[in-house]
Amino acid sequence: MKDIRRKVRRAQTIVPFGVGGIIDIRGESFVAADIRSWAANGERVESPRLAAKLGVQGFRSAPVIPSGKAAYATRIGPTYVRFPKWLFCPQCRKMVLWRQNLEQWEKQAVCGICPGKPQLAPMRFIQVCREGHMADIDWRRWAHSRSEGHDQRQCRVYKLRFVATPESSGLEALRVTCFACHAGRNLAGISQKNVLKQVGLECTGSHPWQSTDEEADPCEETPQAVQRGASNVYFPITHSALDIPAPEGLSEDDEMAQMVVNHRMWPDFKSSEGSPASDVFREYIARDCGVPEEFVETLRRRYADEAASMPSADDPDDDLSIAEWAAFSAPKPGAGSQTFSVRRTHLGVDHDHPESMRELDARISGVVVADRVREVRALEGFSRYEPSTGDGEEGDGGRVVSVNTQGRPLWLPAIETYGEGIFISVEEHRLRTWEELPSVRDWTRRIEQNLDASFKADRLRDKSGPKLLPRFVMLHTLAHQFIRQLSYDSGYNSSALRERVYARSHAPGSELPPQAGVFIYTAAGDSEGTLGGLVRQGQAPNLIETLIRLLESAQWCSQDPLCADSTGRSLANLNRAACHACTLLPETCCEIDNSLLDRTLLIGDGAVPGFFREVVQAALDESAEVIDLP
Repeated sequence: MKDIRRKVRRAQTIVPFGVGGIIDIRGESFVAADIRSWAANGERVESPRLAAKLGVQGFRSAPVIPSGKAAYATRIGPTYVRFPKWLFCPQCRKMVLWRQNLEQWEKQAVCGICPGKPQLAPMRFIQVCREGHMADIDWRRWAHSRSEGHDQRQCRVYKLRFVATPESSGLEALRVTCFACHAGRNLAGISQKNVLKQVGLECTGSHPWQSTDEEADPCEETPQAVQRGASNVYFPITHSALDIPAPEGLSEDDEMAQMVVNHRMWPDFKSSEGSPASDVFREYIARDCGVPEEFVETLRRRYADEAASMPSADDPDDDLSIAEWAAFSAPKPGAGSQTFSVRRTHLGVDHDHPESMRELDARISGVVVADRVREVRALEGFSRYEPSTGDGEEGDGGRVVSVNTQGRPLWLPAIETYGEGIFISVEEHRLRTWEELPSVRDWTRRIEQNLDASFKADRLRDKSGPKLLPRFVMLHTLAHQFIRQLSYDSGYNSSALRERVYARSHAPGSELPPQAGVFIYTAAGDSEGTLGGLVRQGQAPNLIETLIRLLESAQWCSQDPLCADSTGRSLANLNRAACHACTLLPETCCEIDNSLLDRTLLIGDGAVPGFFREVVQAALDESAEVIDLP
């Protein structure tokens, strides 16, 4: 960026101000350009599993500008360009189409006419389309779209003003006028579908950061006018993976291969095939790792062959959760890795504890506290106006726009974060018996019918698996209630916590083990991680008390009975008994956009038995016993 006062944290370069995202700061509006603007200065982020999943060579994060070095930071980080370019003066109301040559270092856009040089304000409305393009509305055309008379139709001066009239309210009070020919039109109805097409405006087929020399894509989509701060302007598509250590007992060749792959020059070597630099990279890697150059070259060919035959993201068993579930559910989780330090613990329940705690202990098969975990979050692209369907093709949703708008990206922008967490697994035999109950299966089948009809189906199936199981909805709801309760008990705000649900189904015939667990964790940009609040709550006797309280809280909602009796809530009716008052979380917490939630499968009602119904009933009975009746 071009001003030290305009600061963006590294984590924000992924969400919410990643490529294509709009940032409003100090009365100015900018949009993040694609990754071509900062490729040479990105810091490498290693995550082989996530790279293989997304089919890229690696990841890079935005470099941090050292304190006091902002004057030399004109080209070391992501570029943000001014958008929209149509600005207006809040005093004289004159509109200006801003040009790049008007930009000055550490200077805001100001009016050159009014005394005091007030700062120019960006126009409220822009145009977007389902193909992901975004541009300024042609306000000249808009002002003259309802003009009458020969002089107005032939106006070539176009001196525009953005006027607010006190006689009206709402958008009718805002008017774009041409004071050369006195034509004008207010903004009433500008958000209606196809209104820009009726005016004669078409999609530009371009992005705000593209130069005039770049050829725009031909686009036949109808542009839609939206407010630049509206939620449908930008739908980022992100992926994340935990850093899972390699299994112990590798052969000597495997250890050598791991050493080569972890070498700092390996990503450059993989992408340099056929260039003169390839020999230099191979020589350096072989020398530093103490292996023959032939071994390095063979390893590159093997990785190239694997990448060519790599399953697509639509493969239901090509999921990052498989390795993570195996690492957490191992009988003796590894504790020596610098990025994955976990240890198994327990609820600390014995025969002297109340019945509610014993019932809960019988349903929890394992507890693992993570003293340190590393997560990599990457931005694949974005869509506009409507969320992507997940397949990148035209359809009911928007098209996915890559972070490199001029070609297939070899790497993706990402950040690495360190934190702590609590992993809980559910007893498989009890869970499977509960899932086979006819009332539970029928209840979940109705949710799945709505899922099949949703434009989010492909995206959600990537998390739930090819078939929506009752365990997924139940455990996802448990994760949300867990986060809400931990925000009271652990000292972390709910927006600082994140979930990972392990409950997906597998393709028919798959030999992969069933999953049934949740991982609640916090991850911060600081390389030192966090302070241990979650780890403390994950140990006895704190955890059992937290779980009992969250199940008791899940019984009540201020919106009941409307919430409890709901047959379809949220976008596409993908939730049942779940609303903002009882279950929903900030968007940063949830893996799947606050979808597929239902308190009924967690605690039960008159018709459907919840998995933890006996726990809740025992807790209620115990509470009634201690009440002294008069």
